[in-house]
Amino acid sequence: MKTASLRGVLAAGVSFGVICAFATQASAQTTGGNVIEELVVTAQRQAEALQDVPIAVSAFDQNALEKSKIDGGPNLVLAVPNVNFSKGNFTGYNFQIRGIGSKLVAASGDAGTGIHLNNSPLIANNLFETEFYDMERVEVLRGPQGTLYGRNATGGVVNLITAKPVDTFQANARAEYGNYDSIKLRGMINMPLGDIFAVRLAGNYLKRDGYGTNLATGNDADDRDLWGGRATISFNPTERFRAWLLLDHFEEHDNRSRIGKQLCTKDLGPASIGAPYSAIPPIAQIQRGLFSQGCLPTSLYDPSALGTVNSQATLGGLFAALGGFQTGDAYAGKMQTADVRDIESLFDPIYKAKTDIYQFNAEFDVTDQLTLSWLSAYSFNKLYTRQDYNRYLPSSTFNTTPNPVNAFAAAPIPGGYGAIYSLLFPGGVINDPQNGPQNRFTTSDISSGYSEQWSHEVRLQSDFDGPLNFSVGGLITKYDTTGDYYVMFNTGTGYVQIQNLLNTGNPNCVSGAGCIAVDPGADPTRLGHNYYDSYGPYRLMSYAAFGELYWQMTDTFKWTLGLRYTVDDKRVLAHTVSLAVPGAGPIPRALQEVKFKEPTGRIGFDWKPDLAFSDDTLVYAFYSRGYKGGGLNPPFSPGVGVVPVSETFEPEFINAYEIGTKNTFAGGTLQANLTGFYYDYKGYQVSKIINRTSINENIDAKVMGAEFEGIWQPIEGLRFNTAIGYLDTEIKNGTSIDTFNRTQGNPNLVLVKSSAASNCVVSRATALAALAASASNPFNLLGLCTPASNAGAGTNIGGTGAIAAGTNVFGLAGIPGVDGLVSEGVPVDLDGNKLPNAPKWTLSLGAQYTMNFGDWEATLRGDYYKQTKTFARIYNSDADRIRSWENVNLTLTVANPDMGVEVGAFIKNATNETAVTDFYLTDDSSGLFRNVFYTEPRTYGIWVSKSF
Repeated sequence: MKTASLRGVLAAGVSFGVICAFATQASAQTTGGNVIEELVVTAQRQAEALQDVPIAVSAFDQNALEKSKIDGGPNLVLAVPNVNFSKGNFTGYNFQIRGIGSKLVAASGDAGTGIHLNNSPLIANNLFETEFYDMERVEVLRGPQGTLYGRNATGGVVNLITAKPVDTFQANARAEYGNYDSIKLRGMINMPLGDIFAVRLAGNYLKRDGYGTNLATGNDADDRDLWGGRATISFNPTERFRAWLLLDHFEEHDNRSRIGKQLCTKDLGPASIGAPYSAIPPIAQIQRGLFSQGCLPTSLYDPSALGTVNSQATLGGLFAALGGFQTGDAYAGKMQTADVRDIESLFDPIYKAKTDIYQFNAEFDVTDQLTLSWLSAYSFNKLYTRQDYNRYLPSSTFNTTPNPVNAFAAAPIPGGYGAIYSLLFPGGVINDPQNGPQNRFTTSDISSGYSEQWSHEVRLQSDFDGPLNFSVGGLITKYDTTGDYYVMFNTGTGYVQIQNLLNTGNPNCVSGAGCIAVDPGADPTRLGHNYYDSYGPYRLMSYAAFGELYWQMTDTFKWTLGLRYTVDDKRVLAHTVSLAVPGAGPIPRALQEVKFKEPTGRIGFDWKPDLAFSDDTLVYAFYSRGYKGGGLNPPFSPGVGVVPVSETFEPEFINAYEIGTKNTFAGGTLQANLTGFYYDYKGYQVSKIINRTSINENIDAKVMGAEFEGIWQPIEGLRFNTAIGYLDTEIKNGTSIDTFNRTQGNPNLVLVKSSAASNCVVSRATALAALAASASNPFNLLGLCTPASNAGAGTNIGGTGAIAAGTNVFGLAGIPGVDGLVSEGVPVDLDGNKLPNAPKWTLSLGAQYTMNFGDWEATLRGDYYKQTKTFARIYNSDADRIRSWENVNLTLTVANPDMGVEVGAFIKNATNETAVTDFYLTDDSSGLFRNVFYTEPRTYGIWVSKSF
C-alpha cells in the first residue's frame, strides 16, 4: 500500500475496545434515560471500564452472549471486527485475528490466538466444541500479547472468565427447544456457606439431531450430544486474602463430522502426453492413472467439484493396482449429492471428547498498595474421532479374479498368482481387521490424542498513590501430548497380506523374519505396518518473566513500558512412518529438540484530553513486538520426496504499531471508537501437506487495517451498534510450490505419480521415454519420481522454473534428448498475495428496541454480519477463493425482572446461507481432494428461563 493510503487507514483508525459489536451493546443496561452503562473488564489484569482500556479488547457478558446468540467460540466471528474462524482438518480450528492465526499443522506448533480460561492459558481446549454458560465475561484482545498475559500470542487472546461465587443465594434454570429436535438445558446455583466459603455450581447440556443424513446408513450425520459442568468454591477468610478453586468438566460423544463436504473435480489423467498409451486396455488404464493427480484445481463453487477422486491417483489405489484388486477408478462416474450436509459413509462418524480442568487462584494483599497472586491450572484432554476417509462409496467392487496386469503376475508362484488371490480374497473380499471384510475400496481414518498441561503463574501488582506503578510476573508451563493419526485402507492391508503369504506363509503375521505386521484389532494399537500412523509424542516446557511499568506523567497522560523474556523448549520423539515395511510397532527416530529464547515488549501512552466536543476521550498509541515459537517438522515417509526439508521451522515475529481513540458523546448516549494498525510480520508459519506429512514454511508479510465500533442510544430502549473492520494483508518476497498445481500450466512439464503415490514433475521428453519403457509393465512409470543420481541437481528444467533434485533412471540410460531431471514443481511467486482467511472487510450491524408493558418488557433484536471474499491458501488461485458471506440473527425476549421469568424466540442464520469458511487440501497420495468447512444452517427455537 502506498504511503498516502496508509495515512488514510490510520486516519480511519480502529476501535480496540468499544463494547464490541452488537453483543456487548445488547447486554449494557442504562442508568437514567438512555445513558450507556459500560462493562467492567480485566483485560489489563485489573478492573477497568471498557472505554478506559487503551488496548483492543471486545467484551461480552452472559446476557449479551444469549441476546445475540453467541453460543460458543465460533460465533464470536459475528461480533468482533477483523476476526475469522473455521474448523480445521485434524479436530483443530483457526481463530484468526487481523490475519494472524494458525495455518500450520504440527504438534509442536503454537496458536497465533491464545485461549485462556480465567487468565490461564489452555493449549489444548474445546473452544469450537463447548458452549458458553454461566460466564462473567468473554474478552477478545486483538494484537500481540505477552507483557500482561502469561502465555504470549501474536494474534491476540480469547479470555473466558467464568462467574465466581458471591455471598448471596442465586439460582437460574434455562431450557431451549429448536429445530433438528435441539434441546439445550442450562442451570446455576450459588450458595454462601457461612461468612468465609461460597460455592457455585453450573451446568450445560446440548442434544440435537444431525444437520445432514448419512445416505449409506440412513442415520443422522453431524449430530450433537454433549454436556459440561463446573464447580467453583471461594474462600475469603480475611479482607486481605481471597481464593477460589474451580473444577470444569466437558464431555461429548456423538456423530459429529470432523470435516465438511469433500470436494473434487475428478482428474482422469491426460488423454495423451504426446504419444498414445498402450494398445492393451488394462495397461493403458494404469498408465493414464499414473499421470493423474486425483482432483483438479477448480473453483469450490464449480458444479464439477461435487465429483469424486480418481482412486488410481491415491496410495490406496496404487496398492489396488499392484495387487490387481481394482481395474481402473473405484469411483468412476460417481458424483456426490449437492446437499453439503449429507454424506455417504460406510459407517457413521464417531466423535468422543473429554476435558477436565482444575484451577486454583489466590490473592493476598501484602500491603494496601501491593497484591501478590498465584494462579495454578491443570488440564487433561482426551479425543477420539473416526470416520470414513472419502465419505462416498465406490461405484464398483473389487475383482473376483485379479486384474491380469499386476505386480505379482510374473512371480514364480505355484499355481500362479490367481490361486493365492482366490485363497486370500474369496469373491474379491479383503478381510481387513480395521475396516472389516469388504469387497470394495474402503478407507477410514482416526484422529486421536491425549494431552496434559500444568501452568503456574505468580504476579505482584502495585496500586501506589504516586505516579509509578507496576505489574510483574512469571509463568511456567509444561505441556505433554501424545496422539495418532491413522489412515487405514483395505487395499494396503491386502497388499501386505500377499507379501506376508509369499515371505512367511502367514498372511496375517504379527512378528517374525520378513513379516509385515498386520494389526488384528479393529481399533489400531500402533502394532501394525498395514496402515499409516503418524505418531510423535511432544513435550513443551515454557518459562517466561514479564511485566509492565506505568508512569502517570500528568493527571491525564500515562506512559506504559512492558517487557517479556520467553524460553520455549520443545521436544518431539518422532517415529518413522512404517507402512508396508517389515517389522511391528512404531520405529522411533532420534529425539528432536529445539529451544527458542526471545525478548519482546511494548511501549506507548494513553492520554485523556479535556475536549469541548466530547464527554470523554481516550487517545492511545503503542508499539509492541509479538513472538510465536517455531517448532519441529514431522519426519517424511522413507524413500519419499525429492527436496530435502529442514527438521525445524522458525518462530514468527510481529512488529505492531497501533493508534486509537475511544470517545463518548451526547451525554453518554453515543460511543465512537477508532483505531489503526500496521504489522511488519516476519516468519509467518504456514503448512502444506506433502509426502504424507505436514511441512511448515516461513514467509514474511505486512498487515495494516482499521476498525470502527460505535453505539448510539438516541432514546431510552432503542440502541444501534456497528463494528467495521478493514484489513489489507500482503505477502512479501516469498516462493512456494503449490502441490495442487505443480506444473503451473507449463506444457513442457508432466506430472506423474511416484512409488509412494506422491507427485513430481518431469520434462515431457522424459515422460515419453518412461511411457515407452512401460509398454509391457506400466509400473515402470513409478521410477520417474525417484532420483537415481544427484546429477543435475539445481538445474532449471528446460527453463520452466522447476528446479531438479536429481536424475532418474531414464536420464541415466543415455536416451538422446531425455534429461531425466526430477523436480517437486514450479515455485509460485507469492509477492503481493493476500494472507489466507483475511477478509478485506468485516461488518457487524445491530439494532435493539425494548418496550415496557407494566411489569413486563419485550426486547426485539436483530444482528447482521458480512465478510468479504478471502482465500484459503497463500497461492491465491481461483481454486483457493472463498466467496463473501452474510449472517442474520433475530431474537425476541419477553421478561418480567421482578418475577425472574424470561421467555424468548430466536432465528440464527435467518437467510439459511451455506457459507464456506475454509478448506483443507489433502496430500498427493490422497488425491488432492479438499475437505471443506461450512457455517451452520438456519436454526430457530424458543426458550424459557427462571431466576431465583
